[in-house]
Order: sequence, then C-alpha cells, then structure tokens
Amino acid sequence: MISASIQQKTQRLLEVKDLVKHFPVEDSDDVVRAVDGISFDIIAGETLGLVGESGCGKSTVGRCLLRLHEPTSGEVIFEGRDIIGLHSSEMQALRREMQMIFQDPYASLNPRLNILSIVSEPLKIHRIGDKKERRDRVADLLAKVGLDPRYMDRYAHEFSGGQRQRIGIARALALNPKLIVCDEPVSALDVSVQAQVVNLLQDLQQELGLTYLFISHGLAVVEHISDRVAVMYLGKIVEIASAEELYDEPLHPYTKALLSAIPIPDPRQKRERIILKGDVPTPIDPPSGCRFRTRCPIAIDECAKAEPELRELKPGHFAACIRA
Repeated sequence: MISASIQQKTQRLLEVKDLVKHFPVEDSDDVVRAVDGISFDIIAGETLGLVGESGCGKSTVGRCLLRLHEPTSGEVIFEGRDIIGLHSSEMQALRREMQMIFQDPYASLNPRLNILSIVSEPLKIHRIGDKKERRDRVADLLAKVGLDPRYMDRYAHEFSGGQRQRIGIARALALNPKLIVCDEPVSALDVSVQAQVVNLLQDLQQELGLTYLFISHGLAVVEHISDRVAVMYLGKIVEIASAEELYDEPLHPYTKALLSAIPIPDPRQKRERIILKGDVPTPIDPPSGCRFRTRCPIAIDECAKAEPELRELKPGHFAACIRA
C-alpha cells in the first residue's frame, strides 16, 4: 500500500479530466450516458479500485482509458500526454505502456491458438524479438504467473478458469507495461482461486512496479488490493478516498449502502443493512440533480435542483453529496 505522504511526492501516471462516453440509441436521438463527466488520477505504483453496481459505467471507463471505446469528450493524460486524438500509429506505440486484463478468461483467449501464440501475439505485433526470443519470453512469463512453461503448446480449453486468467495476465505483461486495467479479473473465478489471482497481482506489482486500475463489484476484494477506491453510480464518481478511510468512514449514502452489503464471516457480528428502495434509473434519462436521490434514504428537495460537486470533505477524501 502507498501512504498518503508518499503519494504526494510521487508523480501521477494517469490523469482523467471530465471523461464522457455516450452511446447512441438505435433508431433514436437519445444516448446512453454510460460515463458522464468524471475526473480522477492514478499515482504511479498504486492500485486504484473502481467499484459500483453492474451498469454504472466502470468497465466503460477502463476501456476508454485504453481507447478500446473512443471517448465522447474529456482528457486522458498518460505521463503528461493527452492520448485522446492520437493517430492509430501513435496509439499502437502507446499500447506497450497500457494493457488490460479482461473479465472472462473463457472468452478473452482465442480457442484456435495455443498459449505460445496467445502470449507472444503482442510481441509479434510490436516486432519484438525473433521466434526463439519470443518463445523464451513466453516461458519466462508463464513461470512468473505460476504456470509450467511446458504448457505453452497446449490450448486454452485444456486449462481451468484460474489458469486461463493467469495466461491472460501473462499476455498483459508481455510488453512490460506501466499501467494495467484489470476489468473484473476475478469475478468469473471460484472464491479460492480469486484469492490466488489477487495475491499474484500484488506480487507482480511489487516485483515489476506496476500500476493498476482495478475494476470490480467485489467490495471485499477491492478493499484487499487497493490503495485508494473510487465509487461510481450511474456514470458519475460519488466518492474517492484511501481504501482504509473509505471502508471505515464512508461519507456518501450510496457508499454506505454498498458497504453494508459486505458479508461478515463471523456470524456473531451483526451489521445494519441499508436496503435501497427502487431500481437504478436508466442512464438514457438520469434524474435531475443528484442521480442517487431517487433511492437515497436522506434525500431532500434541494438534491433535485443541482448536481453535487465532488468536494474534498477531509484531506484526500472526496464525496459528491450536499448532505455529507
């Protein structure tokens, strides 16, 4: 974990400013406001967790950072350079520094290719090494993620889910990136395997100096791996703080409701469950003012009049709520 004092002295690797991604609705003038103006930064060497309910836009954020989705507007500044608007050749070169681990290890690996071809594909695209050097590099990567290098001639269907995700991690490491977007990397795995993969990601981060954006709806996993946590609701970030402070003293009512749903392993301990009423509004026509107000247990009339700003309420702790 990175302390606040170290973070202040460390350079930002990534800055996101007013990021917007709207998807057009077929046969309509409406748009889906998947990401609707968010700003945050990621410090080199840290893990920023991004959490929220399914459909809140967190995976879209990760894909926009790598321009797998083209942002509608905003800035994505990587090492001082705005990558929005870069030509395809410039973006391809930059992808060596920014990689992604996908959610589903069954869908993200090509079933027609063996593991050698899958993991070495980034090396081929960027014309790194000859055939022997690429094979040696794949062997090293497989060993680094805990797989036997002799497996490289096998195919994805011959591996378990956890092993497949390790292969996906090896592929993401092939080009020695600085930033890895982890998009729900353990949600499709058994609980016991989840812990193994999370521990592997932490070990690799320490060994290689990696920076992670860790996207997940698994709040317990995010608490374990993250230095800071950002909470999203309906295309907006509603709270950002260090993992320790956010889990101990959440300020936004949505964050409080999310954390109240985390199971406690000790049956003798009780936690007051906050039950949110109603459904998540549609991102095509979100509520006026605060987007959470239609489900918020402490909402007042003023919440409908103006959208709350993400304000620093404590040092390093930001929340978007007029009642916080």
